[in-house]
Amino acid sequence: MAGSERAKMAAGEWYTCLDGELEALRVSARDAVFEHNSLPPRQRGNLGPGLKALLGKAGEGTRIEAPFHCAYGFNIFLGDGVFLNAGCTILDTASVRIGKRTLLGPNVQIYCAEHHKEAAGRQAGLEIARPVEIGSNAWIGGSAIILGGISIGDGAVVGAGAVVTRDVAANTTVVGNPARAVKRD
Repeated sequence: MAGSERAKMAAGEWYTCLDGELEALRVSARDAVFEHNSLPPRQRGNLGPGLKALLGKAGEGTRIEAPFHCAYGFNIFLGDGVFLNAGCTILDTASVRIGKRTLLGPNVQIYCAEHHKEAAGRQAGLEIARPVEIGSNAWIGGSAIILGGISIGDGAVVGAGAVVTRDVAANTTVVGNPARAVKRD
């Protein structure tokens, strides 16, 4: 492995999160998130200006309710009409792409970072970043957790409180921990 820790993170290699460049990027994200979460709703609109500038993409009509939290922001790509309800957390160490008109309920959590299995590796700050992709017109129920490396297809539904540990096919409904497919009503 060669290159900066940021380059390793972007390449999906093991990197150390205890790095000055990555910390500076997280500080910038915290500043933008603080502004977004602190502005009065009428002044903030759909997105605080700092957060809008930070995101990789925010499609037309995208709305993020406060409070919101992200690790870096620049790895988040939101299609037109995406809605994130209050309390969403996206730990975007890798790319998080959410398709058009997809809705996330309150307190949805997306975790791209996977920590090292060995205690010494965790103490050294070793992580690997795995991307998440959610298709268009999907619905992610409140307090669902989506782990890194997961793809959720167009029109899929993830039930409230589900823990998504494997890919979800288009137009499929999953519920539970771990999330399993169920028949649609």
